[in-house]
Amino acid sequence: MTVSAHDSDEGPGGQEDSYVVGVDYGTLSGRAVVVRVSDGAEVGTAVCAYRHAVMDAKLAATGDPLPPDWALQDPEDYRDVLREAVPAAVRAAGIDPAAVIGIGTDFTACTVLPVRRDGTPLCQVPGLEGRPHAYPKLWKHHAAQPQADRINALAHEWGEPWIGRYGGKISSEWQFAKGLQLLEEDPDMYRQADRWIEAADWIIWQLCGTETRNTCTAGYKGIYQDGQYPTTEFLGQLNPGFASFAEDKLAHPVSPLGSRAGGLTAEAAGWTGLPEGIAVAVGNVDAHVTPPAANAIAPGQMVAIMGTSTCHVMNSATLAEVPGMCGVVDGGIVAGEYGYEAGQSGVGDIFAWFLDHAVPADYRDEAERRGVSLFELLSAEAASQPAGAHGLIALDWLNGNRSVLVDVQLSGAIVGLTLATRPPDIYRALVESTAFGTRVIIDAFSSSGVEVTEFVVAGGLLKDSFVMQVYADVLRRPLSVISSGQGPALGSGIHAAVAAGAYPDVPAAAAAMGSKREAVYTPDPASADVYDELYAEYVRLHDYFGRGPNEVMHRLRALRDRVLSAEPGAPDQVVPEPAAAGSGTAESGHQQTPSPE
Repeated sequence: MTVSAHDSDEGPGGQEDSYVVGVDYGTLSGRAVVVRVSDGAEVGTAVCAYRHAVMDAKLAATGDPLPPDWALQDPEDYRDVLREAVPAAVRAAGIDPAAVIGIGTDFTACTVLPVRRDGTPLCQVPGLEGRPHAYPKLWKHHAAQPQADRINALAHEWGEPWIGRYGGKISSEWQFAKGLQLLEEDPDMYRQADRWIEAADWIIWQLCGTETRNTCTAGYKGIYQDGQYPTTEFLGQLNPGFASFAEDKLAHPVSPLGSRAGGLTAEAAGWTGLPEGIAVAVGNVDAHVTPPAANAIAPGQMVAIMGTSTCHVMNSATLAEVPGMCGVVDGGIVAGEYGYEAGQSGVGDIFAWFLDHAVPADYRDEAERRGVSLFELLSAEAASQPAGAHGLIALDWLNGNRSVLVDVQLSGAIVGLTLATRPPDIYRALVESTAFGTRVIIDAFSSSGVEVTEFVVAGGLLKDSFVMQVYADVLRRPLSVISSGQGPALGSGIHAAVAAGAYPDVPAAAAAMGSKREAVYTPDPASADVYDELYAEYVRLHDYFGRGPNEVMHRLRALRDRVLSAEPGAPDQVVPEPAAAGSGTAESGHQQTPSPE
């Protein structure tokens, strides 16, 4: 566990002795930050790595292999963050725990799990620890693609009004696709699941003993629009056993962001070392909780949370349908505005993949000799060449495409490789490809009448000046950056302060506790001109491989899955029975839909 302390001088005003705790649940770890209520100063931090990390190859409890595109987690890792990171952060802050008035959390989404009526995860029920479908399915679990395809096909066939709110397609990552997969691949687990709940809401249940649903995950990941989920008739057409899914397993009032879910229970107080009864804020998503931390919640301010993946979120006074967006939700970021989300399902993960698997040992030796990381070495060498000098163009789909194609079956590509190509060339091309993917998203918003007036960066990648400069050049716009290095955790702290009554609403708390630095990176005109040419080539490849003229990526994926499923010892693949009626149950080819991140 990593712990750090910060300056804890008293802040201005009458709230200098009041603090909140924000807890950010990521893909591999959870981070707790102690935040001063008066000004948002972060005075103590601790990180707890998940013991089980991501189970994407085999189930930890049994060692049994998992099918392709699975990604599971163990919910006890989430409780460990409360037991370890929260008290460690308070100790690092050097404050009296009695000064903490509230706690807020955020989570990757859609990370969803089946639980009993009392909140017990099915994987923790004796005898069920060997059942993969009993575990939380992480946001990047993509094995529900056939179910998502059927949901999308039927929604368009029936003219469902909600499908346009998701850019025309819902994702295999979301609640309904994963829930339908559960029903069709393990009906017994589906029957035993009294609730199908986002981890963002489940952790709140653990903290205050009250089951809640938050506006953000319900709207973006749960197809909750205009006060309702899809109808029983629609769900029953997908599969008769799925008709009551929403009313049976999701049924609970949806709470607005920043509201008080309840008070910290005695048990949770024992885990965290915080006072019993303090305010517990309603849950939230890591990306959507971040704009208040940057005080970037005005219409048109797009906040890109750049890490392993990238989420692009922004508010607007306008309700529009943006092709390929992840969703638009009334009050999805702050009350009174329409919150938009788009995203890229692989960014930092792509860079890490390249460094882990495609860089020769002599580069690692050179990085060690210089006393820098391999990332720093490749960034420095890539930055030394002018834009366009490597002769490459790449597609950033190594983890599929979230926006605007929304197709998890797409894969990466690099065009222009020669015998003269070297690792810094490929690395730079991969970085540029992710920036091109972001430009596609911004263009889609602008062409739909939702203008982006400022681009604000948060997340771990903002520490890399080379990456940031590439984005400024490709986007042809200045980049502002969040002041905090812990944006989601600070954002959760801001919501905790509102839930505790320290501020009347999230905008007021954001104005006092959040901040950003404007135009830290500005575009270089010469590089931007070259990138305009490269972007045109990117768009040609994007449409050629992503919009149907050549579906080679889907055929390769299908071939891979067929070969893997035929290997001795491979886990059985359950083929779902088609629903009893309606052509909307047929698979619609490949999905083109939307992560956290």
